[in-house]
Amino acid sequence: MEKYKKKLRSEEWFGDDDKMGFVHRSWLRNQGHPDHLFRGRPVIGICNTWSDLTPCNAHLRDFADIVKRGVYEAGGFPLEFPVMSLGETIMKPSTMMWRNLVSMDVEETIRANPLDGIVLLTGCDKTTPSTLMGACSVDLPTIIVPGGPMLNGKWRGMDVGSGTFTWQLADALKEGKITQDDLRDAESCMSRSAGHCMTMGTASSMASVVETLGLTLPGASSIPAVDSRKKVMAHLSGNRIVEMVHEDLKLSAILTKKAFENAIKINSAIGGSTNIMIHLTAIAGRIGVKLDIGDFDRLASEMPLLVNLMPAGKYLMEDLYYAGGLPVVIKELSKEIHSGALTINGKTIGDNCQDAVCYNNEVISSVDKPFKKKAGIVVLKGNLCENGAVIKPSAATDHLMQHTGRAVVFESIEDYHERVDDPKLDIDETCVMVLKGVGPVGYPGMPEVGNMELPQKLLKKGVKDMVRISDGRMSGTAYGTVVLHISPESSIGGTLALVRNGDLIELNVGKKSLNLLISEEELEKRRKEWTAPETASNRGYVNLYVNNVEQADKGCDFKFLKGGSGQKVLRDLH
Repeated sequence: MEKYKKKLRSEEWFGDDDKMGFVHRSWLRNQGHPDHLFRGRPVIGICNTWSDLTPCNAHLRDFADIVKRGVYEAGGFPLEFPVMSLGETIMKPSTMMWRNLVSMDVEETIRANPLDGIVLLTGCDKTTPSTLMGACSVDLPTIIVPGGPMLNGKWRGMDVGSGTFTWQLADALKEGKITQDDLRDAESCMSRSAGHCMTMGTASSMASVVETLGLTLPGASSIPAVDSRKKVMAHLSGNRIVEMVHEDLKLSAILTKKAFENAIKINSAIGGSTNIMIHLTAIAGRIGVKLDIGDFDRLASEMPLLVNLMPAGKYLMEDLYYAGGLPVVIKELSKEIHSGALTINGKTIGDNCQDAVCYNNEVISSVDKPFKKKAGIVVLKGNLCENGAVIKPSAATDHLMQHTGRAVVFESIEDYHERVDDPKLDIDETCVMVLKGVGPVGYPGMPEVGNMELPQKLLKKGVKDMVRISDGRMSGTAYGTVVLHISPESSIGGTLALVRNGDLIELNVGKKSLNLLISEEELEKRRKEWTAPETASNRGYVNLYVNNVEQADKGCDFKFLKGGSGQKVLRDLH
């Protein structure tokens, strides 16, 4: 290993034989650390998002020990630290509310402590972007160890996908096709091992995206959480982060504009979540790369879908791994991406994937014969979404991609729940369901409620999909002709706030447009009559959030967190 060329950051804490060196070393010795660990060894911070309240990450307590083993073996000094963990399936009202808070926690913990390199242990949806955002703001050598997907769900002879199966069961229950007993029976079948959602939901999408960005060891994203090869990957990541410190290979050297462009394209090719748009934009803002909603449209809207995974297809992450994993997709798209982009192992993404082999063409198709053509995320513009909205064609219904329908408006999530199954609700399958008040400020926290369940009376008629629009998000595991992320949101006076029952709404995905078909004069009249809703809270973090969060097209980060704080801490504690 090449000798480190400059003073380690941790030596500012441990390297001097004065009062402060004594203080920093002495208290850590109560854990039994010997003297030689404080002398010239890279100190590696292991950021652990483990929590019993985050089911997807509940196995990461053990993984931290495996990473430590690798760090020690490579000559480093591992120190694990906790962070608020965001459990998508448990927390109310939305984990998106606390993504920025966790990023601040990670940033300040890294800056304030004697750390030379960072390992991020991630899994559930927001644990990956939040920790990476915080790490970007400090810009140390950093590697991500994704916790991995669950094994395929199994129920009554079928493979079932987490999240996607949930929405299917909910509709089947409304239709009277299954009973409450069936529902309880299915509970233990969908989530039968450690790990995050095994569909191509946000967790799997984020794991794939950070591998594409070059922040994991090659092939790390799709290995199931309980596969022994995931433990090997964790151990090797512990080895590698020590080498990265010696090489001074920082996040800013890897997270270039080309790396982000690769991630945008690959996310579309795998049928990834629309949530990636928000997270990538926020991450780019922290590392200083200019990325906007137009980049997603320019790069992703024409991409073919190569991966046949739920919710767009029928397979799951375990199958993707056995088929060859993400390196196969990257190799297949080598002419579409920047193959020379650097990754954390010191090689280019093209070099890492050049020997990848596909073992199942039903799971991973070729560019010449894609699973679906032009299935990437599409950015919409129009008078209903001046700053943009998004739709995921791979999860939508073809005949609804160009549609004009009568608006059926729900003013809030409570209004929706109260009326959606009312037999008297004036709605049919040609209507457009409109949900307001679920954006970053309005909910607050922009929850995954955009894929509204259809009215019971329509489900019983056999209706499977309708156009639905909102300023909220949708789970990456969900499906349907759903327009999301409308910006500006209704609660700050976006045009969505002005939509009324009976208005005609025109969606044309081919023309990338979404419009409210009323006159400018009527719009202006309604705008003057509109009054803003009350702020969600006047205290604490919620107040900080609603007063500083940016809109979906800007990544929903806080205005004051753009860029980074850097590594330097100028003042001591005594």
